[in-house]
Amino acid sequence: MADVSSRSVLIADDEPLARERIRRLVEALPGYDVCGEASDGEETLARIAQRSPDILLLDIRMPGMDGMEAAERIASLEAPPAIIFCTAYDHYAIQAFDVHAVAYLLKPVRREALVEALKRAGRVNRVQMQALAERESDSDEQLAVRTHRGTELIDIRGILYCEADQKYVTIHHLRGETVTDYTLKELENTYPQHLLRIHRHTLVGVRFIQAILRNGGGQNVIDLSDDHGRLPVSRRHTASVRQWLKEHRPG
Repeated sequence: MADVSSRSVLIADDEPLARERIRRLVEALPGYDVCGEASDGEETLARIAQRSPDILLLDIRMPGMDGMEAAERIASLEAPPAIIFCTAYDHYAIQAFDVHAVAYLLKPVRREALVEALKRAGRVNRVQMQALAERESDSDEQLAVRTHRGTELIDIRGILYCEADQKYVTIHHLRGETVTDYTLKELENTYPQHLLRIHRHTLVGVRFIQAILRNGGGQNVIDLSDDHGRLPVSRRHTASVRQWLKEHRPG
């Protein structure tokens, strides 16, 4: 009998050996239970209706209705499962933005990559996924980040802050953290309406700016909303941050 606290996982792939391999990986992990399998898009939709899985591990190239078309239909459900694509092809990543996939893993799926993707799916339950999709339906701005796990999909509006450390930048977002070789300058120039420079090493997501305050040491800090913490503001950028607040947070 499955642990009532475990998260149910549906595996959809037209190759039996691929399903078997992924099943073994999932079943070896504590806290997850494989609730079923499907071999094409139509069967995937039927299994979702029958089993209501928390997470869907979905192949893209399948006969008949492929994984991408199935994902589009799943995204319109009232309580969709979190979708993790598992595919041998990396050129579908941009399309995956539209269905709010949690992760995009390349085959052969490695255990470490699957563990990380399942953790990200666990941070956002099905109801939250739907709410996030509705909030972001008016914006198609997404960021594709290539990592050793494959291509990760990050909602720009869900970025809390970006922090540079030597040659890499860590993007802190609502689903966790992602290391990228994008520079802060590239991110700042590409998404100026979403990211604001507050330090030589830091960009902040403007949606989460609550106020600019002084801490006990007299340094200016950005207070992030929803208890996401505080970030130091450099003297050089204090004036521009205050100006942004004046324009966007009047009164």
